[in-house]
Amino acid sequence: MLLRFSVSMDEKLLGQFDEFLVSRKYSNRSEAIRDLIRKVLVNEEWEQDSEVVGVVTLVYNHHQPQLQEKITELQHLFHHQITSTTHVHMDHHNCLEVTIVKGRASQVRELAEKLMALRGVKNGNLTMSSTGGHLH
Repeated sequence: MLLRFSVSMDEKLLGQFDEFLVSRKYSNRSEAIRDLIRKVLVNEEWEQDSEVVGVVTLVYNHHQPQLQEKITELQHLFHHQITSTTHVHMDHHNCLEVTIVKGRASQVRELAEKLMALRGVKNGNLTMSSTGGHLH
């Protein structure tokens, strides 16, 4: 069941929101507001250490001594949280590693932070989501 409600907003803020809608290709304000609310609720799950899913993305120099071994060692330490890993050779020097993770938010975040902190990692990111069971 869909319910309607109204929102009062400063004219300038609404203008900025409308620009956001256009840049993100939203067809209407309602869908954008629903997405923003879902995002806040998913972030709440991460703060409450709920069961979550995520993706850890690393770009690193594969010539860095023992980096691949350290990555593999961490992945084995957190094997219960790892669902899948994909390794891509970007060029002669750089690799992309994408690790799909699932588990308690604190454990997933700890793994991501340890991987991203390794010497030789040029860029790292954790994209988080939830299983979304309670979201509509």
